[in-house]
Amino acid sequence: MTEHTTLVEMEGIHKWFGSVHALKGVDFTVNNGEIVGLIGDNGAGKSTLIKILAGVYPPDKGTIRFEGREVRFKSPKDAQNHGIATVYQELALVDNLDVAGNIFLSREPARFGGESLLALLARSRMRELAARLLESLRVEVPVTALARELSGGQRQAVAISRALHQQPKLVIMDEPTAALAVQEAAKVLDLVRTLKEKGISVIFISHTLPEVFAVADRIVVLRRGEKAADCPSSDLTIDEAIKLMVG
Repeated sequence: MTEHTTLVEMEGIHKWFGSVHALKGVDFTVNNGEIVGLIGDNGAGKSTLIKILAGVYPPDKGTIRFEGREVRFKSPKDAQNHGIATVYQELALVDNLDVAGNIFLSREPARFGGESLLALLARSRMRELAARLLESLRVEVPVTALARELSGGQRQAVAISRALHQQPKLVIMDEPTAALAVQEAAKVLDLVRTLKEKGISVIFISHTLPEVFAVADRIVVLRRGEKAADCPSSDLTIDEAIKLMVG
């Protein structure tokens, strides 16, 4: 993989919701294997921008290029098919399913009803694949544990693992450490670094600025729907970032 080749280019992105001009000509890029920290105060436009990239909203103006080709995502599934996975703050895990079942939710290797031999073999295969995926991410979670038995950090790890089962080129992480204890949050940050090691690009969105600065190669600051800064994280301090966020 060529270092620093551009994976995502969003140019002149505008979005209106009625009379509210949520994004005002925002340019945003992500390179291959790069972690980009996206920060801004509430209402800055972060969620709108990533939802456009994730196929939830269409842009009203502007262009998106993915791997050099112009794209216009018609749905989240369309974005997923291009290699964009999103892990939202509201983790959509099914509490009465085990870890393997959640990782392969709606994408089971084979689907057979009842407790037939084929169904048992399919479940065994699913757990084997899930265990392999978790091991590759250095995540220690039993694949047979029910989702409701997991800690917040473990749930986040399972949600990220489910996204990785799609073999994405880019993972968008929206407030991945929200409501986590410090130790659990640290494990999620390690997981973000592991994604980079695998050559997967990450957009990391968080209000916890020390965590963003701990993992991001580059910081993009949004303020009132406009880009206020875009620079290597080493060129910016947390105090400077806060001033840019609030104006």
